[in-house]
Amino acid sequence: MPRSSPPKQVPADPPRQPQVQLEEEPPRQRPAPAAPQPPETDTLARAQAGDHQAFAQLYALNKRRIYSLCLRMVSNVAEAEDLTQEAFLQLHRKIATFRGDSAFSTWLHRLAINVVLMHLRKKGLPLLSLDEAMEPSYDDGPGRSFGAPDLSLAGSIDRLALERAVADLPAGYRLVFVLHDIEGYEHNEIASMLDCSIGNSKSQLHKARLKLREALRTSLRREGPK
Repeated sequence: MPRSSPPKQVPADPPRQPQVQLEEEPPRQRPAPAAPQPPETDTLARAQAGDHQAFAQLYALNKRRIYSLCLRMVSNVAEAEDLTQEAFLQLHRKIATFRGDSAFSTWLHRLAINVVLMHLRKKGLPLLSLDEAMEPSYDDGPGRSFGAPDLSLAGSIDRLALERAVADLPAGYRLVFVLHDIEGYEHNEIASMLDCSIGNSKSQLHKARLKLREALRTSLRREGPK
C-alpha cells in the first residue's frame, strides 16, 4: 500500500502585537497679535525724553480739541487761543510727570480745565452763584414739558443755535454743563474741580439744562415750521 504523506503543518499565526494608540497633538495655538499701540505712544515717550519735534507733533495732534474745550468754557475766541497756548506751556513743563495712570488725552484735558479755572478765578468770575448755593440739590433730571417740542430728538436742534445757547449761559452754568454733558465728568469730580458740593454741581447742571431748553425752544419758535 502506498504510504500516505504526512499532514502538512500549518504554521501558527504570529502573536498579535498590541495596538498602540498615538495621542493626537493638540492644535497649536497661534500667538495672539500684539495690541496696537495708540499713535501717540511713541511720540509721547520721545517728548518726555526732551524731543522738541515729538512735542510739536503732540501739539499738532491735540491743539484742536484743547482749543474747542477752552472756547466752550470761556466763549471768547481770543481768550480761548491764549488759554490753549497756556495749556500747552503747562504740558511742556509737566509732561515728564505723566505716568500713564489714565489716558494721555484725559490727563491733558484735566490740565487744560485747571488752566481755564485759574483764569476765571483771576478774573473774579463767580463759578457758583450765591442763590444756587442756597437752593436744594436736584437729584432728578429736569422735568419734561409736555406739548413742547422734544429737543432731545436727533437732528431737531440746529448746532449753531445750541452753541449760541451754551455760550449765553452764565459762567457757572456753562462750566458745569460743559464738564458734565460734553466732557463726561461725574458730579463728584466737578465738585472737586470747582470746590463746591455735589448737590451744588447737580443744581447748576439742572438750571443750565432748563435755560438751554428754553433758549432752544425760543429759537425754534422764531424759525417757525419748515
